[in-house]
Amino acid sequence: MSAHSHGHEDAMEAHHAHSHGHEASHGTFKSYMTGFVLSVILTAIPFYVVMADVFGDNKLAAGLVIMGFAVVQIVVHMIYFLHMNLKSEGGWTFMALVFTLLLVVIALTGSLWVMHHLNTNMMPMSPDMMRNVP
Repeated sequence: MSAHSHGHEDAMEAHHAHSHGHEASHGTFKSYMTGFVLSVILTAIPFYVVMADVFGDNKLAAGLVIMGFAVVQIVVHMIYFLHMNLKSEGGWTFMALVFTLLLVVIALTGSLWVMHHLNTNMMPMSPDMMRNVP
């Protein structure tokens, strides 16, 4: 019988991904750079959409595009910087990704709902009323 039984893992084996059941990714320079480039692109496109007034008066379309890019950017950050995948921790990190996406959808739709109702109920001025404001 050796000093190390099959059920025992020492710190050296666990650190070098020789552990059983915990195939956590540590990321490479290439994966970090891919995540960084994707993050820059996913930030620049919504910035351009707003600054160039791509959608004109269609604020709903602009808002939906910006929210879509925000959700994609959250997923990119979780995959490339938090190293979430289907294999790590027996699939629990993927469950964390699904839970995070659910919370993001709830937060974004709730925020839009609140902003819409604040605009509708708190700002009921017509253009004629706006001209007469001191």
